[in-house]
Amino acid sequence: MQKTSSLSELFNQYSQGDLTKKELEGLIFRFILENYRRFHLFDWGKDKCADYLCWLYPRLSRAIGTYKNTGASFEAYIGALVHWSAREYRSREADHHITEYACWQAKAEEMAVANAEPEYIETRAPVKAVSNPRQVLVLLLKSYFYISEDFLSRAAPALGISENELRNMVDELRELRLRRDEEIRGLKERIFCQYYRCLAFEKKLEALPETSLKYHRMRDRSLRARARLAAMKARLKTMRVEATNRQVAAVLGIPKGTVDSNLRAIKQKITKNAGGDPACSRGKPSLS
Repeated sequence: MQKTSSLSELFNQYSQGDLTKKELEGLIFRFILENYRRFHLFDWGKDKCADYLCWLYPRLSRAIGTYKNTGASFEAYIGALVHWSAREYRSREADHHITEYACWQAKAEEMAVANAEPEYIETRAPVKAVSNPRQVLVLLLKSYFYISEDFLSRAAPALGISENELRNMVDELRELRLRRDEEIRGLKERIFCQYYRCLAFEKKLEALPETSLKYHRMRDRSLRARARLAAMKARLKTMRVEATNRQVAAVLGIPKGTVDSNLRAIKQKITKNAGGDPACSRGKPSLS
């Protein structure tokens, strides 16, 4: 492998036609594997990192095609992809371990031995077109964070659009989610710093005589710091990570009011099917 100092250099070679897409994918795979400590992949070793990269490979391939040089370098773009997808991979792996442990505790292996193993015939129902594809598409994009790749491939024909087009819409919303998650993380760090700043001001106040001018100045600083901390916390509460109706409308290229009306119609159908009982819709995600 040719020694390369950055992923951006590899992408430039690909853009100039010196590398094919498959060659670029392989070089990026090897680059991340050989420099996995640079990407801060938890406490994973090289073998663990290799397993993760095999899981990441399909996303890595799509990321190359969706990258647009709008200010962030290709290396930063891949770094963000690796960072956030590693968290998802770790979460899924934890879920698998919990499931395996629960099955072991329930002695599921004994039940499997006692009963004859069923024969599974892989069948897939034919894809049927939905009666209102726009409503279903809007609802799917609102729920994009919980949609699997397999479901996308099966949903696209029913909605009358190509799989690539649907996946590009979902990927665009995922990119928005990554940026918003990063913004929330940064705000939380600033809140922590502001909180400790307030504590420092209050400790200094305790050491100053109340009649001194320095005490009054420090008290004013402490009050302003507390007010700023409260404003930052209030802002954090209003920051949403799910796709907003405006974002869905932008991805679809339609007015926001159209998305609102489609979601309102879906909500009315759910209420009608539930017999108008408000308790049936409790705990369900908001459609607004």
